[in-house]
Amino acid sequence: MNRSVSKRAFKEAAQGYLFLLPTLFVLLFFIIGPIFYAIYLAFHKVQLLGVSSSEFTGMRNFTRIMVDNRAHIAIWNTLKYVIIVVPIQTILSMVMAAVLNAGLKGQKIFRVIYFLPTLTSSAVLTLIFMWMFNQSGLINELLSAVGLPIYNWLGDPRVALNAIMGMNIWSTAPFFMVIYLAALQDIPSSLYEAAELDGANAFQKFWNITMPSLRPVTSFVVIMGLIGTFQLFDQSYIFSAGSGGPNNSTLTVVLLIYQYAFKNLGTMGYAAALAMTLAVIILIATLIQRKFSKEESLN
Repeated sequence: MNRSVSKRAFKEAAQGYLFLLPTLFVLLFFIIGPIFYAIYLAFHKVQLLGVSSSEFTGMRNFTRIMVDNRAHIAIWNTLKYVIIVVPIQTILSMVMAAVLNAGLKGQKIFRVIYFLPTLTSSAVLTLIFMWMFNQSGLINELLSAVGLPIYNWLGDPRVALNAIMGMNIWSTAPFFMVIYLAALQDIPSSLYEAAELDGANAFQKFWNITMPSLRPVTSFVVIMGLIGTFQLFDQSYIFSAGSGGPNNSTLTVVLLIYQYAFKNLGTMGYAAALAMTLAVIILIATLIQRKFSKEESLN
């Protein structure tokens, strides 16, 4: 009896591992393998094109980051982008969700309209916004119409990154709005009714009921926002034609990694070191966010 049960258990386990094989293959060769290979590259000077070569350099690629002025500019641009975009897109998405959840007329139509930017390719959005940010484009026409100064959004280093920030906030906030909207609709209305009986006003209900209920969702939105903004590449690449200009004002860490990895010869290892540095920065930012969000204390 025990032998037949053991044989059946072994057969079921074998079937399970057989079904897992495709997923394990993808994980091993397309996710885990490249991570270990990137770590290997970060400690070597590698030439992949032409006559391939590999030379162990120890920590030299990482110490080079300390004296690379373009790396400093890219890290600063990326941090500035994260610090400004993540809070604004989080608050904006929460406000939009609260407005749609208030039971206004036509909320289904507005929900579709708000979500449309998320369905559009980021490359197409970037090209549309480049047309809008042109010196004679829609943005400057609107600013001029209300008496505000106009800018050379694409060519002025002082405002070029701000243009990318505005575009990304506009395109990503609707996605997070949908997540907030689902969370808002899960809050029991009995909580608000009890608060009204206790004489709570709208702000007190929002602060004491809505905000604590949305804390896990806010934690998720901020973490996803941090990861997404730290990895800014395509908009910056299209805006600057891959250069990070004007005057390195739109140069981000991921764009710099691309330049060193695929546009320069012999710097693949340095690009891998930059990628590892960015991964550590994202990990630290995520841990800090989780520490301050107190997500675990809610469970």
